[in-house]
Amino acid sequence: MLFDRSLGKDSLLDLIYCEIMKRKKMHPFEKVLSVVVEDIEFTLRGHQPAPWADFLLNPRRLRGSDFLMRWSQGYWSEERLIEAVNETGKYYAIPYGPSGVAPKEVRDFELYFERLEHAGLGQLKRPDVLLFRASKSSAVAEAIREVGGITELPFTHESHPGMQRLLHLCLIAIECENSLWIAQQMPHYNAKLRPQKRLGNQLGLPKNSVLPTVIIKDEDLPFLRGWQNSTSVPIHIWHAFFDLAFGISLDEAIRLIDEQLILPKEQTFQAPAGATTKKATYNIYHHYAYPLAVTEGEVELKADKITDANGHILPYVRFYGGQLRLLPEALKILDEIAAGDPS
Repeated sequence: MLFDRSLGKDSLLDLIYCEIMKRKKMHPFEKVLSVVVEDIEFTLRGHQPAPWADFLLNPRRLRGSDFLMRWSQGYWSEERLIEAVNETGKYYAIPYGPSGVAPKEVRDFELYFERLEHAGLGQLKRPDVLLFRASKSSAVAEAIREVGGITELPFTHESHPGMQRLLHLCLIAIECENSLWIAQQMPHYNAKLRPQKRLGNQLGLPKNSVLPTVIIKDEDLPFLRGWQNSTSVPIHIWHAFFDLAFGISLDEAIRLIDEQLILPKEQTFQAPAGATTKKATYNIYHHYAYPLAVTEGEVELKADKITDANGHILPYVRFYGGQLRLLPEALKILDEIAAGDPS
């Protein structure tokens, strides 16, 4: 690794740390709960030193409440998306990826990822949700029983006969993302795309624009492409905001990236234990995505907390209520996919 000697001390240290993190695999629990540094609003400070090794929840040091809120937000948005699909009566969805079928209580959540890591499957990347025709729900349930239940999906290789049956029945797989924003209030929501010099005069928006986007991590692209190619199940990325949700197929996202209509954006992520790492993300304008869903009913944010063995309290916010309703544009896309699928 070569360094530019003109770099200042801080920049050099950042480069060294990033290089170390590239060579070190992050524990899946840390990876799932990583938060973009710019999104961290609340970090506990000023508490007395505590023996963190005795911390019941996470011996790798859960330092702030933002990570717990992200965990709650992720569950809320993914469950709402699954419910929205199932409410159509035409389609049926189940959680599939490691984080999607993980337990709903925080302590069990970590123990689950410990088991996943010990099984040698901690670095496995699968889409979060599988979507089927509702008429296939009985066959889907039978395939899941053959595997040992829905919580065993992440621990079962996809060569297993039950997993093969499940994937054969599947219409699309969904990678779920979420953001703590009200999409319609973002400053550049529905802003007109204009020629941008940095995009070779192709249409886009200024680099610092604030608008709803569908986000894909660069590090996830090879895994998602590989999974799609090996299973022949098309992947779509569904990104939920507080009020709206947008979707795009993985193939369309890759086209936009290959044609440099969407350029990578470097962001700093912080894990629960405090480690930071720089990752490239592709933030795809909602203009290129299809309208997926709208939030109906009141979404509540309720105070909650966890307490460690020493009586130290971590407060955070849980998400409750509300529901998502799939929009006609999304249903049309699903109908088109179903019409062309022989299963």
